[in-house]
Amino acid sequence: MRVHIGSDHAGFELKNHLIEVLSADGHDVVDHGPQALDPDDDYPLYCIPAAAATVADPGSLGIVIGGSGNGEQIAANKVTGVRAVLAYDADTARLGRLHNNANVISIGARMHSEDEATELIKLFLATEFSGEPRHQRRIEQLAAYEKTGKLPGA
Repeated sequence: MRVHIGSDHAGFELKNHLIEVLSADGHDVVDHGPQALDPDDDYPLYCIPAAAATVADPGSLGIVIGGSGNGEQIAANKVTGVRAVLAYDADTARLGRLHNNANVISIGARMHSEDEATELIKLFLATEFSGEPRHQRRIEQLAAYEKTGKLPGA
């Protein structure tokens, strides 16, 4: 699977670790930066391109990483077609894919050990969307709102 990844300075080391681990697992990982550690960098410059590339690359998934993961998730969700979840435990990582068909996961590098974060990412990547009609209906409602600015039936 192709995986698009971006971070800020707080997620830089975890990003590089994940690139190595996921590549070794057979994933095609595309690094959207940063390429060098800059303690003053800004997460939108890397997380938005990673999210946009995920949407433009059907079948791929995205990872955005920062200190808490909050800003990175917000940035990713500004991209039309992105459904980014902030995963803080196994349930949120798994359910983000299973119920919400999330295509981007956000992780807080300061919130987890390297091993914990790696396991959350692997769980997210390995989980398939359930396809249950109630979940699909809700995703379609979100997509319709994204296009029109109106809720279906409202």
